[in-house]
Amino acid sequence: MISWIKKAIVWAWSILTTPAATIGLGVLTLGGFIGGVMFWGAFNTALELTNTEKFCTSCHEMHDNVYQELSRTIHFSNRSGVRATCPDCHVPHQWTDKIARKMQASKEVWGKIFGTINTRPKFLEKRLELAQHEWARMKANDSLECRNCHTAVAMDLQKQTQRAAEIHTRYLLSGQATCIDCHKGIAHELPNMEGVDPGWKMPKELEGNAMTRSTPIEDLQDAIARAHASASSQMVD
Repeated sequence: MISWIKKAIVWAWSILTTPAATIGLGVLTLGGFIGGVMFWGAFNTALELTNTEKFCTSCHEMHDNVYQELSRTIHFSNRSGVRATCPDCHVPHQWTDKIARKMQASKEVWGKIFGTINTRPKFLEKRLELAQHEWARMKANDSLECRNCHTAVAMDLQKQTQRAAEIHTRYLLSGQATCIDCHKGIAHELPNMEGVDPGWKMPKELEGNAMTRSTPIEDLQDAIARAHASASSQMVD
């Protein structure tokens, strides 16, 4: 056995040391390197093309539903001119996490082929399920996509309302809560939340007063009700 191994090593060495074999091996190595670079470049180019808002909204399921909702929010149009696009919030920035997310989202192709949400009624029927998937994902990664832009160290709490500053200090900075716990409807309309646990509830001591009625008709109705109540009490007296 040992003699056979020695003969094999000698044979391999004789091939590698011949000029023709050396040149062939060099060409093969160089060709493999160039091919690998071209493949890697093509792969990353294709990956980035699928990581654009244009690609995300290329199907009417997304363009006619969630994208229209996004276009009416502060993440789309605001005084700073900074716009958050679909991949900013739904695709991780780290390469390994991005690949894992892309693989997970590949099942959307299946949904597109079989028309899972190809009509507005179908989308609304699935809306809560879709939202819960995203809430759970962002809860699990500590709202990573939010934190790519909104970092705790960059927050100026003095420029926030008193209630927001207190909540962020007590719950966000301490790690007791994450962004998605409170900001579920920040970029898209909420589904029917009846019977759905919001995940995090406002402490009683931080709850504000109930909002006053704001329409003139409601104010008039209140005034009439108070007048009737006053008249009734005077008649009793």
